[in-house]
Amino acid sequence: MIEPDPLELFHRLRRWGLKPVQMQAAAAALAADPKAVLLRVTQVQREGLLVHDGHGERPARLLPALRHALHDEADAIACGDWVLARDDGHGTLWAYARLPPLTQLARRLHDGRDKVERVVIVSNVDTALLVMGLDGDFNPRRLERFVALARMAGVEPVVVLTKADQCADAPARQQAVAALLGPAVPVLALDARMPAAAAALAPWLPEGHTVVLAGSSGAGKSTLTNTLTGEAVADTGGQRRGDGRGRHTTTVRTLHGTAQGACVIDTPGLRTLRLDGDAEALDAVFDDIATLAARCRFRDCRHEDEPGCAVREAVPAARLKNFHKLQREARRDQVTALERKAEVAQWKARARQARARIAAKRG
Repeated sequence: MIEPDPLELFHRLRRWGLKPVQMQAAAAALAADPKAVLLRVTQVQREGLLVHDGHGERPARLLPALRHALHDEADAIACGDWVLARDDGHGTLWAYARLPPLTQLARRLHDGRDKVERVVIVSNVDTALLVMGLDGDFNPRRLERFVALARMAGVEPVVVLTKADQCADAPARQQAVAALLGPAVPVLALDARMPAAAAALAPWLPEGHTVVLAGSSGAGKSTLTNTLTGEAVADTGGQRRGDGRGRHTTTVRTLHGTAQGACVIDTPGLRTLRLDGDAEALDAVFDDIATLAARCRFRDCRHEDEPGCAVREAVPAARLKNFHKLQREARRDQVTALERKAEVAQWKARARQARARIAAKRG
C-alpha cells in the first residue's frame, strides 16, 4: 500500500489528533518504506490492537520485539499512541514501531512488598476531563490527586462535576472545589446526559485535540462520552445499591471521534491512583506550597510542626495533609528493594535496642 504525500496524510490524520511534530517524526520512516502506514491506536486488546488510518478502524497485531523493548523501559503501547505498521502479505497488520508520545498519563501499582509497576493509561492527550459525581462519589481529596496526575504529565486538567441535576447544593460544591484547586484549573458542574454538557466543554474539543475522561466508576464518564460524540458508543450502567458506587461498565480504554474533529478517550474507573512521579515533580504540581516554603523560618522545613512555617499558616490543613501523603508515596516508590530491606533491618535493630533498655531499667 503506497501512502499519499505527507501533506495529504497529515490533513487526513489531523482530525484524529496527529500533531505536526509527530508527522515530521514519521515522514522519514514512511518515505523509506512504501508499505508502512501511520495509524492511531484506538484500543489495546488482550491479543491485539484496534487502529485508525483516517478512513476507518482496523485490527492489528503488536510485533513482539516492540512489546519487549517497551517493557524493558517500563513502557507499553497505550490507547492514543501513534504506530507504524505494515501488512505481512496475508492481511494482518503488524505494528513494528511507536512514535514517541508527546504526553503520557501513567500510574504506579504496588504489590505491597517490593515491586512497583508502572502502568501506562493513555498517550498523546491534550486535556484530561477529570470526572467526579456530585453524589456519593464526591471526594475533593481524591480529585486533587487526579489533578496532580494530569499536571505531572503536562496535560491540562479540567474538572467536570457530573449529576448536577441530582445535587441541591451543586453551586456551593463547585465553588468549594474551585477554591481548593485555584484559578488555574477550570471547574464545571453539569448534567452529562444533556446537550448543554457538550456545549460547555466545546472550548476543550477543537479539531485535532484529544481529551481523556478519567475518574472513578459511576461518575458518568461513559455517559459524557456518548454526549460528546453524539452517539451511543459507550455502554453505561447504574450504581450499586447500598453504597452508591459505580459499576465497571467500561472495561477497556477506547478512543472515539467527534463530529467536530476532536478525539475522546473513555477509560475504566480508577478505584486507587498512585502517581507516577518523584517528590520533585510533586513540588512542581503543588507550586503554591513550593512558593510559600521559601518564606519558612527554616530552609529544611517539612511543614509539619516546625515554628515559623509559612506553609501551614496559608495552606488549608486538608490540602497540606494530601501533599504530605503524596510525597511519602513518591519517596517509597523510589526506594529500591535492597534499600527497603535495609530500612526494615534498621527499624528492627532500633526496636531490639529499645526493648533492651526497658529491660535493663526494670532490672
